[in-house]
Amino acid sequence: MQSASDRHEYPAHWEADVVLRDGGTARIRPITVDDADRLVSFYEQVSDESKYYRFFAPYPRLSAKDVHRFTHHDFVDRVGLAATVGGEFIATVRYDRIGADGMAASAPADEAEVAFLVQDAHQGRGVASALLEHIGAVARERGIRRFAAEVLPANVKMIKVFTDAGYTQKRSFEDGVVRLEFDLEPTDRSLAVQYAREQRAESRSVQRLLTPGSVAVVGVGRTPGGVGRSVLGNIRDYGFKGRLYAVNKAFPDEQKELDGIPAHRSVRDIDGPVDLAVVAVPAEQVPEVVAECGAHGVQGLVVLSAGYAESGPEGRERQRELVRHARAYGMRIIGPNAFGIINTSPEVRLNASLAPEAPRPGRIGLFAQSGAIGIALLSRLHRRGAGVTGETGVSTFVSSGNRADVSGNDVLQYWYDDPHTDVVLMYLESIGNPRKFTRLARRTAAAKPLVVVQGAGTAPQGHAVRATRLPHTTVSALLRQAGVIRVDTITELVDTGLLLARQPLPTGPKVAILGNSESLGLLTYDACVAEGLRPSTPLDLTTAAAPEDFHAALARALADDSCDAVIVTAIPAVGEGSAGDAALAEALRSAAEQVPGKPVLVVHVELGGLAEALSAATSTAPQAAAGPPTIRADHPFRALDRLRATPAPAEPPAAETRDRLIPAYPAAERAVRALADAVQYAQWRREAAEPGKVPESIDAAIDEKGAAALIDGLLTRGQGLTLGSEETCELLGTYGIQVHRALPATSADAAVQAAATLGYPVALKATAPHLRHRADLGGVRLDLADEEQLRRAYAELTELFGAPDELRPVVQGMAPRGVDTVIRAVIDPAAGAVLSFGLAGAASQLLGDTAHRLIPVTDREAATLVRSIRTAPLLFGWRGSTPVDTPALEELLLRVSRLVDDHPEVVAVTLEPVVVAPRGLSVLGASVRLAPPPARDDLGPRTLPAY
Repeated sequence: MQSASDRHEYPAHWEADVVLRDGGTARIRPITVDDADRLVSFYEQVSDESKYYRFFAPYPRLSAKDVHRFTHHDFVDRVGLAATVGGEFIATVRYDRIGADGMAASAPADEAEVAFLVQDAHQGRGVASALLEHIGAVARERGIRRFAAEVLPANVKMIKVFTDAGYTQKRSFEDGVVRLEFDLEPTDRSLAVQYAREQRAESRSVQRLLTPGSVAVVGVGRTPGGVGRSVLGNIRDYGFKGRLYAVNKAFPDEQKELDGIPAHRSVRDIDGPVDLAVVAVPAEQVPEVVAECGAHGVQGLVVLSAGYAESGPEGRERQRELVRHARAYGMRIIGPNAFGIINTSPEVRLNASLAPEAPRPGRIGLFAQSGAIGIALLSRLHRRGAGVTGETGVSTFVSSGNRADVSGNDVLQYWYDDPHTDVVLMYLESIGNPRKFTRLARRTAAAKPLVVVQGAGTAPQGHAVRATRLPHTTVSALLRQAGVIRVDTITELVDTGLLLARQPLPTGPKVAILGNSESLGLLTYDACVAEGLRPSTPLDLTTAAAPEDFHAALARALADDSCDAVIVTAIPAVGEGSAGDAALAEALRSAAEQVPGKPVLVVHVELGGLAEALSAATSTAPQAAAGPPTIRADHPFRALDRLRATPAPAEPPAAETRDRLIPAYPAAERAVRALADAVQYAQWRREAAEPGKVPESIDAAIDEKGAAALIDGLLTRGQGLTLGSEETCELLGTYGIQVHRALPATSADAAVQAAATLGYPVALKATAPHLRHRADLGGVRLDLADEEQLRRAYAELTELFGAPDELRPVVQGMAPRGVDTVIRAVIDPAAGAVLSFGLAGAASQLLGDTAHRLIPVTDREAATLVRSIRTAPLLFGWRGSTPVDTPALEELLLRVSRLVDDHPEVVAVTLEPVVVAPRGLSVLGASVRLAPPPARDDLGPRTLPAY
């Protein structure tokens, strides 16, 4: 590695795997002295034109001096990074720190010259853009704030790399050279560019896995049975449109096919490209398969093999090596221990999974980490009857297993702009990167519904990711604020997904209820009230109602402007069978078509025929053909007993016949819960269309530079620092947050002197950790009007709780009466900066009545934060009390948010209590903790999870 003369150790934290524009991967790492041969080999493969653009003159080969210069770096003033695939360089970038005269310099000079060279075969893949992000992050870490680059005017591609990056820049032209200078501080535009590139790259990487032109199944048994043979049969029987190969190194040399499918002993023996390899060999044989696939140019792997992180420490290391090995060849992995993938698109028709039933085409994207849950979800969406009645289909399905590489975040990137997916359903056992997931979810939810069941699992096995310290309930609340529809069970997941897949979003909470059962109507009414909806009095059509009566009643309800959605309840009529069910289904369907902008749901009791008829009239899928028996819902693992899929279903019907599926539910509370989810999501969509802002008025009292200087000075005292009271007040004061002054009272005389300084009336408070903010324990005395009362209170406190050095008493001037609240901000290593609000007191703590928002918050988010706790009525005049100054409270929340957002070194802020009076507020207690910011955060360059 580096020689002893180099100034810094090898910066291993600069190493990163990245996804490129075409969906392949590359590894970015620092260049060291050991890379001399790789650098020479790389340069020999670069065209003369590219060399000319780099050095402004013919430069056929690197001299020994050049090689030494380009491989010896101090990792401070001279840094070089390389992008590698298969261990070989495909691109390089370097910077050299320069002074005002343009010559080599050291800190405090904050400018550097930057230059790139990309192998011609890899130009156009976004390699230079990825390297620019990473070299920029490295430069900021080393105190460099500005890059300069000199480019020939004909080098249009490189000029575009710089200009498209979104940084603030200047351009000049002199002596036939374009000189570009740009600041490295991230801007809104540079972040938008980075996120857009991230989305395109990760989406493309998943698209390559889900839309292969050719598939090889590695590990196909020579006899029927087994995982590999079963998957091969599923791909064939589902009608895969591409080329399919069976691979097993145990095949005899003379065997050329298996079940009519070309057979080979190795992927390398296949004549032609292979886009996707499905790996079903024992774990100890997987490395050999990965090497063969990488050498053949395979683009991605689905690893069904088990024996990895789920099996213990040895398996975790095996999994890490699998990912490192695959990424070295530019391949992405679904799995290991995966259940498989499905794409029902007519152009692809891929069922590379162990699903026991062939999924019907539809417009729901389905993601499940667990294979068993994936089976259950596919089975419920496939069947009519038990579970959710009616049917819809799947556009794509991914079961990620251990999700060592491709995760829910990647698939969400793909579904965001997938024209074949209208609704996304996800079962997540854990969220490895809540900050990124929340960002992606917010963007996706603004375009299409995202419904999530979140388990209480831990971080993915084998991942080197930061674990969140936030409670499960807090993470769930943050997801809901990002537009995610959070449900608790897979039954609710399918219930809600079925409604959203084929019904319009409701414009409000007003619900009309009609049906032929008064009792069922009342149950539905009560369920609506419990879910916060506004139901009208149920319309009882009586048990004698005919389909025509249902049609007329539904048409009237939908035409009523006071109705946002309709729930139809139905019980069977005596003597009617499937013919009556079909007639009722047609009556409801035709009435719903008259007003297509309002959702319609059906609650049925013992009317399986009605549910099937509703589905048959308008389903995205064809009629169910005869096939193997369905699997009982309470035994999802029985699906593993039959690994062969049913014959491929027919093509989906035309779009005009699939837009009005009416979902049917066997219980009122299930239908109402799904509708309530849709109502809340629709409200979120309307609010997200007009995002809030941070009012400019708060800027007047903010001294951002003064706060930065104060923080820098304080951090010189230690890596993690809890500020004293005076320092806390000074820092908060730079952001217009005034803390009520409190003076120590080490004795009764000191308390009297403090009161004289502050002025009566005063409060006497114990600040010992076990008594702080615990007025219920008697550690606070209020409204002390004179010296006599103060001395008496001091004597009582010391008699009850001990000596002053144990109590740590303070004297504080009385604040106006109001409602006691608590404001906190914390930097979570995974979720980012989170702002929390609640009322002070034991009751709120016991009930967990605290609301949360991700920082930075806008004025709208601050207002909803205040109103989202259950005890919020106490702030707005509950039971005749005087409403308090919530605008002042919202402004304080904005100031705390701004402080933490502007200064990532502020890792924790607590304001407790904040007394909100009818006019104004008082911050009576505050604490601040500082720590150095992380070197790489969500504003840093794109990276894949590390191993």
